[in-house]
Amino acid sequence: MSHDYIPSYLNPNDLGPWGQYLQQVDRVAPHLGSLSRWVETLKRPKRILTVDVPIERDDGTIAHYEGYRVQHNLSRGPGKGGVRFHQDVTLSEVMALSAWMSVKNAAVNVPYGGAKGGIRVDPSTLSKGELQRLTRRYTSEISMLIGPTKDIPAPDVNTNEQVMAWMMDSYAMIEGNLSTGVVTGKPISLGGSLGRREATGRGVFVVGQEAATRRGVALAGARIAIQGFGNVGGTAATIFADAGAKIVAVQDHTGTIVREGGLDVAQLHKHVAEAGGVKGFPGADATLDRDAFWDIESDILIPAALERQITADVAARLKTKIILEGANGPTTPEADDILADKDVLVVPDVLANAGGVTVSYFEWVQDFSSFFWTEDEINARLTRIMQSAFGAVWDVAQEKKVSLRTATFIVACTRILQAREVRGLYP
Repeated sequence: MSHDYIPSYLNPNDLGPWGQYLQQVDRVAPHLGSLSRWVETLKRPKRILTVDVPIERDDGTIAHYEGYRVQHNLSRGPGKGGVRFHQDVTLSEVMALSAWMSVKNAAVNVPYGGAKGGIRVDPSTLSKGELQRLTRRYTSEISMLIGPTKDIPAPDVNTNEQVMAWMMDSYAMIEGNLSTGVVTGKPISLGGSLGRREATGRGVFVVGQEAATRRGVALAGARIAIQGFGNVGGTAATIFADAGAKIVAVQDHTGTIVREGGLDVAQLHKHVAEAGGVKGFPGADATLDRDAFWDIESDILIPAALERQITADVAARLKTKIILEGANGPTTPEADDILADKDVLVVPDVLANAGGVTVSYFEWVQDFSSFFWTEDEINARLTRIMQSAFGAVWDVAQEKKVSLRTATFIVACTRILQAREVRGLYP
């Protein structure tokens, strides 16, 4: 099916990340059987809110920022998805991220729909006070859409526990009562969950382990290259290194570092905390230019930065066996085809990085019951859910002879559209 439906508010000549998502839906459509009559549901976000976020800057001037909250599909439950603060945020990007959340939540079978939010701002240009005012104003502007049973935001690029605490408090002031379940990824002191901060990286490791086993790659001594050393890439690096793998290359926005014998991950974390990035790490053999990162040989490559990093050109150059998508949307559909031809196993974002939303779900459940679990319980439950989701997707991929991405979409979109069908259309 062609993209015969292009909404009036997107550029038909460059659909951006939303176009990437639409192509992924087109690939799953032939596998949906009788549910395919509902497939157009997946191509239209249920609800899009664009807001103006004005704040008073520290110098007394008034600044305006563009904010979004998109609810892609709510058939299976309330919306769930992060909020990112980044100067390049666009509506197309937030739409795509919300749709990937719908797929991700259904793939691991947590009872949520997909949503996402963002503000077009470079947070490094704001003071802490300005950031707080921006967060609170944004929360008030989207407050009619969010709530513990409606739509539950979480941290994403350039947002963290502190931002979630401000969002929760702002919502409590507006509603006149405290409902801790309105956001996840909160500080532990405010009803956050143990294990949440590490959850996405831990989930990447769990599915990486499963993929490596099925591909006959031993983790002990495996060469791993990671793009992005934030929460996801940094946590994955630690857990893989603990399992005996060698982190041979890391790239972030400051530079690319390599060490044949494996980087000392603990020391690298300290360096990044002090220097703000990997550049200049004394334990590296060399610093390469940005593009050279893709020529490094590895057993496992983990893109954990931003979307659309692995293009067709990059895919043709890659020398790796397994790609674990820690970031959302890092691989273009054209690159997917090239990687399939090269027999590179791609574990897609909508499965590989679903550990974060899985533990967000645990946090939400704990908030509702005001009964909290131990970190061991949380990690064990996370591991079990991720392993079982990977196994189900792997079986579909083998049976239908499709990529793991298409198989994940088959599993997830079937669940979403079954819910849509059985609920019916109202009125």
